[in-house]
Amino acid sequence: MNNFSYSRATSVQNAVQRASTDKNAMFIAGGTNLVDRLKVFLDEPSQLIDVSRLEMKQLEPLASGGLRIGSLVTNTALADAPEVRRNYPMLARAILSGASQQIRNVATVGGNILQRTRCPYYYDTAFPCNKREPDSGCPALTGINRTHALLGASDQCVAVHPSDMCVALAALDAVVEVTGPKGKRQIPFGDFHRLPGNTPERDTNLEPEELITAILLPPLPFAKSGVYLKLRDRASYAFALISVAAAVDLAEEQIKDVRLAIGGVAHKPWRSQEAEQFLIGKAANAATFEEAAKIALQSAKPLAHNRFKVELAKRAIKRSLMLSAAGGVV
Repeated sequence: MNNFSYSRATSVQNAVQRASTDKNAMFIAGGTNLVDRLKVFLDEPSQLIDVSRLEMKQLEPLASGGLRIGSLVTNTALADAPEVRRNYPMLARAILSGASQQIRNVATVGGNILQRTRCPYYYDTAFPCNKREPDSGCPALTGINRTHALLGASDQCVAVHPSDMCVALAALDAVVEVTGPKGKRQIPFGDFHRLPGNTPERDTNLEPEELITAILLPPLPFAKSGVYLKLRDRASYAFALISVAAAVDLAEEQIKDVRLAIGGVAHKPWRSQEAEQFLIGKAANAATFEEAAKIALQSAKPLAHNRFKVELAKRAIKRSLMLSAAGGVV
């Protein structure tokens, strides 16, 4: 771990100002992912700006009927919030399926959406990695790539995004509220994370000096039947091979509206809008959902060791849609 200075921000504006005057500074709150990266020299900041004591820990109803989630709300607090369990159950289930209770007690919402891939080649500095050093290579392309991307990858990077919570937020049309030197702005969740392309070192469209202040959830009545399904190698503290967040709105056995997002398949939470568009107006039955799953995976490009994930994803999508159409799970 390199030497760095530590400072404690006194306000959002103070945090942004500190980051603006030190381009190698980083914000820290719970630190559950950042500290791991510091230990293995993946990040070498000149300064850590502690934002953990700022006033961004509230859950507040929006005038529209949605919910504003302060970026310092812990994962545990969010998953346990009655309004989340009642109106956005897929979000609560996604959070509870990730990490351990001890980590969820400390990890924050803002930090969760900023966590970086757990690709072993990224973490092992004995290997080259385009995310660490652009143009150095991607050994996962020809190496052990069982857990890697099926969709949206490039010849620069085949890593996947690790967050469970973010898959649910993608399905729920969340919005990320940030503050920077130029003031506040809002980023639709689908535009927040990036596909690797030729710049795999950039995970998000957040500028370095911008601070996440809140996540906004719009009202979505049929999210009450939302489902989060996670498939993994073991039941405890494992990242998803495949995960699905789905919500189906029915009107007389026909699909009126739908949300579908997939995890474990891409560099960002993967919203399958093609499958959603196909489902509108269709009968809610197994054959329809099976066809939607095929559409969602039609552009998949499996690697040498992860071909099994294509069929796994299709089955998970079909099951999630069927469960949501049946009213969701408790």
